[in-house]
Amino acid sequence: MPSRSDITYFGAGPALLPTDVLEDAAEALINYNDTGLGIAEHSHRSEIATTIINEAKADLVSYLDIPDNYEVLFMQGGGSGEFSAMAYNFVGAWVARKQKAIGLDDNSVQELKSAVKNLKIDYIITGGWSRKAAAEAERLFGSEHVNVVADSRKVNGGKFGSIPDESTWNLSEDAAMVYYCDNETVDGVEFPEFPKFLEPRPDGPIVVADMSSNILSRKIPIENFSAIFFGAQKNLGSTGITVVIIKKSLLPQPSVALMRQLALPIPPRILEFETIAKSNSLYNTLSIFDVYVAGRVLKKLLLQHPNKVQGQQAVSEKKAQLIYRALEAYPDIYKIIPEKTVRSRMNICFRIKGGEAAEEAFLEEGINLGLTGLRGHRDLRGIRASNYNSVPLEGAEKLANFIGAFASQTGRSIGE
Repeated sequence: MPSRSDITYFGAGPALLPTDVLEDAAEALINYNDTGLGIAEHSHRSEIATTIINEAKADLVSYLDIPDNYEVLFMQGGGSGEFSAMAYNFVGAWVARKQKAIGLDDNSVQELKSAVKNLKIDYIITGGWSRKAAAEAERLFGSEHVNVVADSRKVNGGKFGSIPDESTWNLSEDAAMVYYCDNETVDGVEFPEFPKFLEPRPDGPIVVADMSSNILSRKIPIENFSAIFFGAQKNLGSTGITVVIIKKSLLPQPSVALMRQLALPIPPRILEFETIAKSNSLYNTLSIFDVYVAGRVLKKLLLQHPNKVQGQQAVSEKKAQLIYRALEAYPDIYKIIPEKTVRSRMNICFRIKGGEAAEEAFLEEGINLGLTGLRGHRDLRGIRASNYNSVPLEGAEKLANFIGAFASQTGRSIGE
């Protein structure tokens, strides 16, 4: 029976957590700070809960250098919930801007109704998650209000694995938001940098990014974004909370009465950012235990890296280089799925010559060595090594060595 120290887990999520964080959390579940109650038993309205939330927010602000004009929200519903929340809230913010520009006279509602006919929500589709985000917006607002800026399948033989050149993007003139997924977990595609076509200017664009699987792993130009969201379960903590970083000026929403007059959907309170911000993420019962775990992860990262996220970025890049170089050394055995310029540092996806039989052998031998969680997504199949922050450098080295050893063995078998 393997012990925890025998295993290096490369699963895509829920991901590995640092052992010392888990040990601390296990103790806190039984008796938090000698209160006689576990952390999951304390009221979310208590001073203890507020302190945990505020400390986690402060540490996230410090680690990522989040400016003062942004709010940090802890929410529920995962990334899928945020697909709806982002569309709801940013359409609301768009209406609020239009209302301010048009004014509040008797003709304003009619003018707003006319403007709503041209409402667009923009999506850059580079993988399964951005595809789902766009589909959710269509479901809520109708396909006539959703503009696909670019779809990598149209330039990659019907498959994901690339990012269309920005010169081909079809951005709307005044979109409520432009959404993209910074790192596609399933397809192993990551934007190498912030898109130049989306760089800030006085009249927009309003940029929203899903960073669920690469958050905390590299420096982010926060001020280029109107909002960023991410599930905790990849690099931040345990399953159960989703974090939103949003520009405070975009929180206010128009009245329910106005949205009804415009025949636009109204977000449930639990997905309304303005409501969550006003209550310091405590509009309803938040999982304080999950916030606590995230807070402990952040404190550990801040201790490990005095230069904050830049330190972790260097480690993440080194780990990814080790694994990709091992794969590139055997082009007759391994095929890396995404194009080289957009390869994810977090989710390394590849196939093995010999098909499913060879891949099953790779997975089985890996398990015997303590390298687990390497099976690819059910839609893409193949192998996927999720190289999140909690995977140590030694774990990446062990996988790289195994990739080489397996290739040598497979190459001999093919040559016989």
